[in-house]
Amino acid sequence: MRNIISHKDSEVWRRIVKFVKMIYDITQSFRKEEIYGLTNQIRRPVVSIPFNFAENAARNHQKELIQFLYINLSLS
Repeated sequence: MRNIISHKDSEVWRRIVKFVKMIYDITQSFRKEEIYGLTNQIRRPVVSIPFNFAENAARNHQKELIQFLYINLSLS
């Protein structure tokens, strides 16, 4: 098993990036009138996923990680 040096080396990160790109591709086909409506409402939370993952990867202590995950779970 290989050591993960950065969160960007993980399979989860690669899947997150692929998912975000997929959502952007899908919403790009929406009508132009929806750019500030539905498109924005779909893209905003999807973009926060990689940021949350990166922040989570920077956590140093197990208790801090559990608290972070609990807060994110309650927001979803």
